Amino acid sequence: MNDIHTTADDLTRTRSYSWADPQALAEAGLEMSGLEYIRGIMDGTLPHPPICETLGYRITAADEGRVTFSIEPREFHYNPIRVLHGGIAATLIDSATGCAIHTTLPAGGNYLTTNLNTDYLRPLTEATGEVSCTGIVVHRGRRTAISTAEL
Repeated sequence: MNDIHTTADDLTRTRSYSWADPQALAEAGLEMSGLEYIRGIMDGTLPHPPICETLGYRITAADEGRVTFSIEPREFHYNPIRVLHGGIAATLIDSATGCAIHTTLPAGGNYLTTNLNTDYLRPLTEATGEVSCTGIVVHRGRRTAISTAEL
């Protein structure tokens, strides 16, 4: 659920949403391959992680080594100069690249981000409309993996 309310004076907005227990989601993933897990989140068999509910983005495609997330920039994503906060874009990139790697893991496998480098070329606003971010695995070794993304 994601409701946005504006007061009569139009100066204050509120937003409410709900999320599923992240521990239960993580435990469900222990019995599934990485690709099955990510696809389960995408198709609704498993709940979305809390970060997806907080920021309002979703997995829209998932194959081994490749995951796409989509988001529609909204006012609640804005920084003080009325554009999508760069941290939102970085979070989307981190999610897409991490989940792309996750799709290559066996049941019970895990990963963590060790480095994130982002270059911003133009601002995103509500007028931009829905944008997608696709993460692609470039290299996967036994202990490290490298993935890239474009938003």
